[in-house]
Amino acid sequence: MKNKLKRIAASVLTLALLAHPVGQALPRRWFDGGRFPYACYKWEKQGKLYTRIGVDRWKTLVPDMSRILPDMVKKQVTPTAVTAAQAAVLVQETCVAEAVHTASSLLGLICLWLWPGWGGAAVWLVWFLLGNLPFILIQRYNRPRLMRLRDLLQRREQRKGNHEHPDTDL
Repeated sequence: MKNKLKRIAASVLTLALLAHPVGQALPRRWFDGGRFPYACYKWEKQGKLYTRIGVDRWKTLVPDMSRILPDMVKKQVTPTAVTAAQAAVLVQETCVAEAVHTASSLLGLICLWLWPGWGGAAVWLVWFLLGNLPFILIQRYNRPRLMRLRDLLQRREQRKGNHEHPDTDL
């Protein structure tokens, strides 16, 4: 059993360490918040479902890697200081984060191969419930809000005739 735990711990640690560089390397053109699988489903009610389950209350309690890693897009947004282009980048980043956490959840199924039975299932369940699901829910909560912000800012910029290409780094 000790050997199984070591192999699973090594596998999960490898997945966790590879998630960031893989996510950073993915071409952003692959990600569109308005298309499957990232678009809001009807049952999500434009993100209101996530407010009902309290995502807005606990989302700041989970780790935010953008605070630690300097090459990540910063997630804190001040609506009065952000441009439509910056909001669009954030929408894409929610798609990337969701994709990475979904892939991590699926790849974590290796636990079942390394430790068949209840032990591997329990480890995978912890990996999914604590290491991935909260982050997927946060992305699905934030995306419709960011898309509305992006659309509002685009309309404002068009009204003002502001067609500059601002820096999209946040």
